[in-house]
Amino acid sequence: MTVVTPKFGMGASVLRREDQAFLKGEGRYTDDIKPAGLLHGYVLRSPVAKAGFTITSTEAASAAPGVHLVLTGKDLAHLGKLKSGVMQRQPDGTRAPTRDIPILCGDRVNYVGDAVAFVVADSRALAQDAAELIEVDYDSEDAASGTATALDEGTPLVWPELGSNRAFTYHIGDKQKTAAAFARAAHITRIEFINNRLVCNYMEPRSAIGEWNAAESRFVLTTGSQGVHSMQYIIAELFKIKKSELRIITPDVGGGFGPKAFVYREYPLVLEAAKRLGRPVKWAGDRTEHFLSDAQGRDNVVKAEMALDKGGRFLGMKVELLANIGAYVSQYGPFIPYVGVTMSTGVYDIGAIDVSVTGLYTNTCPVDAYRGAGRPEAALLLEKLVDACAHDLGLPVEEIRRRNFIRPEQFPYRTQTGRLYDTGEFAGHMDRAIERAEWKAFPQRLEQSKVAGRIRGIGMATYIEACAFPGSEPAFVELNGDGTVTLKIGTQTNGQGHATAYAQFLSEKLDLPIEKIHVRQGDTDDLKAGGGTGGSRSIPLGGVSASRAGEDLANKIKRIAADELEASAGDIELSDGVARIVGTDRAIDFAGVARAAKTPDDLKGFGEFVQDECTYPNGTHICEVEIDPDTGATEILRYTIVDDFGVTVNPILLAGQVHGGVVQGIGQALTENTVYGEDGQLLTASFMDYAMPRADNFPFFHFETRNVPSTTNALGIKGAGEAGTIGATPAALNAVTDALWRAHGIRHIEMPATPARIWTAIRDASQR
Repeated sequence: MTVVTPKFGMGASVLRREDQAFLKGEGRYTDDIKPAGLLHGYVLRSPVAKAGFTITSTEAASAAPGVHLVLTGKDLAHLGKLKSGVMQRQPDGTRAPTRDIPILCGDRVNYVGDAVAFVVADSRALAQDAAELIEVDYDSEDAASGTATALDEGTPLVWPELGSNRAFTYHIGDKQKTAAAFARAAHITRIEFINNRLVCNYMEPRSAIGEWNAAESRFVLTTGSQGVHSMQYIIAELFKIKKSELRIITPDVGGGFGPKAFVYREYPLVLEAAKRLGRPVKWAGDRTEHFLSDAQGRDNVVKAEMALDKGGRFLGMKVELLANIGAYVSQYGPFIPYVGVTMSTGVYDIGAIDVSVTGLYTNTCPVDAYRGAGRPEAALLLEKLVDACAHDLGLPVEEIRRRNFIRPEQFPYRTQTGRLYDTGEFAGHMDRAIERAEWKAFPQRLEQSKVAGRIRGIGMATYIEACAFPGSEPAFVELNGDGTVTLKIGTQTNGQGHATAYAQFLSEKLDLPIEKIHVRQGDTDDLKAGGGTGGSRSIPLGGVSASRAGEDLANKIKRIAADELEASAGDIELSDGVARIVGTDRAIDFAGVARAAKTPDDLKGFGEFVQDECTYPNGTHICEVEIDPDTGATEILRYTIVDDFGVTVNPILLAGQVHGGVVQGIGQALTENTVYGEDGQLLTASFMDYAMPRADNFPFFHFETRNVPSTTNALGIKGAGEAGTIGATPAALNAVTDALWRAHGIRHIEMPATPARIWTAIRDASQR
């Protein structure tokens, strides 16, 4: 049977509608918005990681040219702190106490970049100049900056009253069952490594505009976000006002990746300043401020063990994970390592696990969700461990995976962490990736590299992730008077192509060209609630709701058209913005339908899909590298991806998502690293020291799907937004490790595997 892909519907490679405006420089970001009377704010930040401090005078700053307001911590006593509500239960059933983020510090700072004062002036430059006139006495103290050493005796305490730098302790699994598995094991493999800290570095640094509408006694905040409704709730709580007294608007957003989901101090600051001054106030961060103050990602120290039987099958796994959460508890910070370890067993049938997580305070920027939010950490741990098991037993890495995959007949499969996988054919996508990567011909390519004086390696990762977390994302559509349709939904695009993808769902139901479908997001006045964008939820949840809303509206259009054309609704078909009686030329266009409606509700459609379980995208990544042993430089020669996303909505958008995710994942493996000195100073606070991946670091990717539809999702969709990052980091690291092992017997290298690290490892191995 031939399946015909609709011109604009699901499965069609529709080009992004958004791109024309962006390519022509017509995007409208927060920093492009300049309301009348605009003033500018600047945050004075701590230059030291840990200190008591006293502001001895703000007089000079207040009297500086163009200055309108200087705020310090004592001026904000009426505001609350930024709190986290996601602390999970510890083994004893308690929830650990949190250390919340003050809007401005009162008498202590806890990391370089902590907020001390806020200055508002006629320009950012004048505000910055004035901030330098604020007299602050810092009584600097020794800092705790390292994850591995945070609990060591003698390490300074971030919060002395807690008696330890331990923030929380979690446990998942069955200790006794796992101990029994290890007792009967024929072999045990152990690894230990660092999951390096990352800075997000979206293209658009954060900015915010605060306004006070005196006539309505109402705040208005404009800022880039990943969802306005959660921000509205949090900020309204800070100000102790009703949600209706705060409107939040998000225009175009230049990247989010997790960190733009959070409420930061600058947002209540611009609102407070705007109310006090009666004029709009803008804060626009620069790249250095982003490095210092935006929530960072990863930063784990991991020890892991796998127990295996004589046949190389996994019996049990133990993990001890130290998770650095920074100086304060960020919005979702305590949840990230927890959700990560719930994916500890990955695609493998592992019968017992014992996983302990210890959260740590350090005098560093808070750590929170970054693309994948715990799942990349879990995949890296497991895929590195699986490769180590294969090496220990002398098995091919693909064979040990094949022996331990959850088999198709085992689905639905409940993992030892309680996850319920609905579908999957893991060996299927691994075999396809092996075929497309020409894995069996690797030895010939290896010989070619040896002749050229290079070393070569190939690595794979088979991953699974949890996304589209249980819940819903309602969709509201309306037929406009001109025959166009508007969708309102509570997710937030920040580069993914929502205006195109959502329009495809509606186009399929209404048979309307996507240029006549408008998508509205990012305004709390449009919708009362919304879940925002994160965890690859927009299409699996929001897309299904949009499809149902489109179907609801289509039925209403048919009923109105049937009345106007004196026919039965069952005899009406929709085609290219027209409703007609099937088999005749009697028709009415959508604009005519809008005019004929008796009530506004007749032109509105609603859809909501409530999902009770996550979806579980999975796939195989294969990376092939060549390394120059004289310089340590790594070149990625081939990269192959075969993914299972359930159903593909738009192949070209999907490829873009996967390509971007792969680049971010390889960036962690090979180039990116956030480094704090022993005194808590951030040593990688600019692109001079923090190495972002570049286009010339990568070959063309081979990407294809081998989809097995989800039985959890109503349309079979599994989600794809974070998958590229989850598979890429372990695949790239395993490839580098494979090259070093083949040539020099090196079994381990820490990330990022920079030229300097690789060169040093080769030199040390040669000397040994």
